Amino acid sequence: METKFGSIDEILDLLPALPDKLKGIQETLIANLIMLSEIPSPTFEEEARVKMLLQRMLECGLDTISTDEAGNGVGIIPGKDLSKNILLVAHADSVYSSKVDHAISVLADEIVGPGVADNSLGMAVLATLPNILEMLGIELEANLILLSSTKGLGRGNLDGLRFFMDNNKLPIEAGICIEGEKLGRLSYTAEGMFRGLITCRIPEVQDWQRAGQNSAIIALNDVINRILEIPIPRRPRTSIVLGAVRGGKSYNVMATQSSLRFEVRSEDAEMVNSIRERIDEIMADAQASHEAEFEFEIVSSREPGGIDVGHPLVKSCRQVMERLEVQPTIRPSMSEVSELIARGLPSVTLGITEASNLHDLNETISINPIYTGLAQLIAMLLAIDGGFCNEPEQLD
Repeated sequence: METKFGSIDEILDLLPALPDKLKGIQETLIANLIMLSEIPSPTFEEEARVKMLLQRMLECGLDTISTDEAGNGVGIIPGKDLSKNILLVAHADSVYSSKVDHAISVLADEIVGPGVADNSLGMAVLATLPNILEMLGIELEANLILLSSTKGLGRGNLDGLRFFMDNNKLPIEAGICIEGEKLGRLSYTAEGMFRGLITCRIPEVQDWQRAGQNSAIIALNDVINRILEIPIPRRPRTSIVLGAVRGGKSYNVMATQSSLRFEVRSEDAEMVNSIRERIDEIMADAQASHEAEFEFEIVSSREPGGIDVGHPLVKSCRQVMERLEVQPTIRPSMSEVSELIARGLPSVTLGITEASNLHDLNETISINPIYTGLAQLIAMLLAIDGGFCNEPEQLD
């Protein structure tokens, strides 16, 4: 395939025929997906899955592969110009523990199993990309840095990606974060966010008369009611989501511990900080009002930011999706792209296929749309590599 293009339109003209060409890589892609999916990879325990990814990269001819101190897996597909680099990221961790059966079922049109969409398919794309480029005869000017980042979800707080970016010495032109779902996904902004865990503990009470009045559930309920009274503006767009409440053991045993998991999001960093300060005040007041010990922990956080809808990277993504007849689903992201754009790197998140039953044991992806998703990714690599996604230089 010709890899020197005079305009983005020449790349777009390749797209109608590209999904059918990419079906030639199906056997390798699905084999990679199965091997990666069937290795448990909960956050902080990604080592075995990353090792498998690097093994697959080595087997398809990559010489430059490594892991770093954060456990990230890195492979580099060399380009013609070693001074240019494009970063592709797929997170290695999943929400499933090692105790879950990770067996995968491949059906005629679907693949079913825990984590196939989030994000085993993203990792399988990284593992298969050297084969894809070889099959299509594509040699880019820029190096492709294939990063499988660790410690991304929940308490991981994107620590693997942050470590890589803190220690990376290579100049990067742009970044693409690959998620298994959803085809048409286009994320280029991030909302401000923090995820909090409030824990309430009370001492064992021997006096039966006071047991109903001094429950960890009652004390936590008071905190929840006060959080719900916090004024939430319509602009900037802001939300407080109460995600999970836990507490107690049985019908006739007083609850001595309870917990609340919640998330605060806003387009404005000051609003996030304001709500955080208000919750601190609620916690202090509750501590004084109840015979209980409260603990408020920030599990993870993000800063708001992003690139403009008119940025050439975003415009190119929309043009590619339009030519592939894919409807863009534009939404802010809390995933890896939020960290890249916070560091000033033009980046987007793209989804590869359609998915259902996310985060259930029967998580499911559709096979046929994968080739459209891969065509989208190849087109964007060509567009970035050709310089069509760069902002015009400002004149002094």
